[in-house]
Amino acid sequence: MDCLFCKIAAGQIPSQKLYEDDKVLVFRDIDPQAPFHALIIPKEHIASAGAVTHENSAIVAYIFEIAAKLAAEHALTGGFRLVTNCGADAGQTVPHLHFHMLAGRLLGWPPG
Repeated sequence: MDCLFCKIAAGQIPSQKLYEDDKVLVFRDIDPQAPFHALIIPKEHIASAGAVTHENSAIVAYIFEIAAKLAAEHALTGGFRLVTNCGADAGQTVPHLHFHMLAGRLLGWPPG
C-alpha cells in the first residue's frame, strides 16, 4: 500500500509529532490554516469516514478523547474545530481517515 499517512505513522516519513500512542498519531499540518493545526490519524489504515464500520468505529471516539487532551495540553481555551473530509468532492486529498484540529484564531462558518 502506498499511503502517505501510513508511512508517516510507520516513521518512514518524518513529521512534527505532537502525540503518539499505539492507536493514533498526531502531527502538525505542513500547510497550517490556523495557529494550531494538527492532524490526528489512526495508525490502522481506514480510507475515510465512509469506511468507518461497527468493527473499527471505536477509534473515532478515541480520536475525540485525544483531541480533548490536546486542547487541554496546548491551552486551546478559545475552542477548537475538528474536521474530516470524505472523498475528493469534499476535499479529501489523502485517502486515510484523518481529522484536522484547528485552533488559535476565530474560525468562520461556513468554511471555505
